[in-house]
Amino acid sequence: MHATADTGYSTHSARQSARRFAAPGWSRLKYLILISLCLAAAPDARAEEVISLALPIRCQPGLTCFFQSYVDHDASDKARDYRCGGRSYDGHDGTDIRIRNLEIQKQGIEVLAAAPGRVIGTRNDMDDVSVNTVGKAAIAGKECGNGAVIEHEGGWRTQYCHMAKGSVRVKVGDQLTTGQPIGLVGLSGDTEFFHLHFTVRHRGKVVDPFAYGATESSCGGGRSIWAASLGEQMQYRPREIIDYGFAAVAPTMELVESGEIGKHAVSSGSDALVAYVRAIGLQAGDQQFLAVQGPDGASLAGNSVPALDRDKAQFLILTGKKRTEAAWPAGRYTATYRVTRDGAEVLRKTFDIEARPR
Repeated sequence: MHATADTGYSTHSARQSARRFAAPGWSRLKYLILISLCLAAAPDARAEEVISLALPIRCQPGLTCFFQSYVDHDASDKARDYRCGGRSYDGHDGTDIRIRNLEIQKQGIEVLAAAPGRVIGTRNDMDDVSVNTVGKAAIAGKECGNGAVIEHEGGWRTQYCHMAKGSVRVKVGDQLTTGQPIGLVGLSGDTEFFHLHFTVRHRGKVVDPFAYGATESSCGGGRSIWAASLGEQMQYRPREIIDYGFAAVAPTMELVESGEIGKHAVSSGSDALVAYVRAIGLQAGDQQFLAVQGPDGASLAGNSVPALDRDKAQFLILTGKKRTEAAWPAGRYTATYRVTRDGAEVLRKTFDIEARPR
């Protein structure tokens, strides 16, 4: 959608103004005063009402869902989020809000209308399958997958992508209220993980809801158009931990992404005891450390990952040990995960598990 700006001036009005400005003495002064008063009283055409957005997904950011990627603010073939970080990719026009895994997705995570408006487009028949499986050609022209577009007052539109097949419960023409369910998070379209891709546009132009009005060169400029009630939930987190725990097998990304890792709980008789952490938003130069201590405080296992050579959308680190005794000694096993950058610690997580005697 493209819009043109109407200046409000015409040849006729310009000629009239010219004649009036030519009036001598007091008449001219009265006219200048009148013009000044009119300009002061007239509303600024640029000061349009700015939309206020509710969270478009039923979850709690930082706990049950996570901001994977933000709008790309770099006009080149590189990428930069609104805080000049690497939490974006080239040409990304929305905010990606991800959930942890398939097991959570199966519970039905609702996608919600971010503001009142009218539905102007939907799709609901695409399969939930990773683009890595079907290939880009299979979803060409339908990269959004199953989803909806809502038109709001003042030239605003919001778009909701990658919803589950058959879950979209609205139709074109429906009038929606803020927070009304639209569908469920899925894996349709151009995506490799379960998430909602949420795009905001104003008069056809993409808007970053975290940085409305930001200039091209700013870091942290502009202002948030998220509802004030969301508070600290919407704060920028350069790096985040989205999964962690202990398992009786060596976790893979597939086991973690599917939620199947939860079926491999550690017991006193497990063949192995492995700690793992999955983090997002890691940056080039970050170093990672994961260590496990046994009940006696002694080191059980450790893993150190050298400084990353590039930014990582996600990273899975693990460390552990195979059982060498009849059973794991009873007590608490503690894992500590650390990320450092230039010698300074930028992220830490400590978690534990209790091994009970048979």
